[in-house]
Amino acid sequence: MSPSLIAAVVIAVAIGVTHSYLGERYILMRLMRRDNLPKLFGDDRFTKRTLRWAWHATTLAWWGLGLVMLAVATGEPGGSGVRVLRAVSLTFAASTVLALVASRGKHLSWIAFLAISVITWWASG
Repeated sequence: MSPSLIAAVVIAVAIGVTHSYLGERYILMRLMRRDNLPKLFGDDRFTKRTLRWAWHATTLAWWGLGLVMLAVATGEPGGSGVRVLRAVSLTFAASTVLALVASRGKHLSWIAFLAISVITWWASG
């Protein structure tokens, strides 16, 4: 197991936590107070929810890449491919849940995320 790759995984997780926390505290909270955001579906709630979940989707992507790095770091030669595909599948599954819940199903990205998750898991064997 590569200690440097494990360090990179720890940093990826930490930067995700930091990104979500500081983004909420210093950017999203202030942005959500504005009254001049685009009004979609009758008001600005959809816009605010989309901004929030898209912000946190970045964190999920970084954590997913951390899982991929971990799969490579802990895998035996030639055997990490399944773990890599499953890490990608789980990352897209988490993105599905985030998009579905945060947008209450209105932002249709959850359908694509779910398809990617299922197909990738299936392809992993």
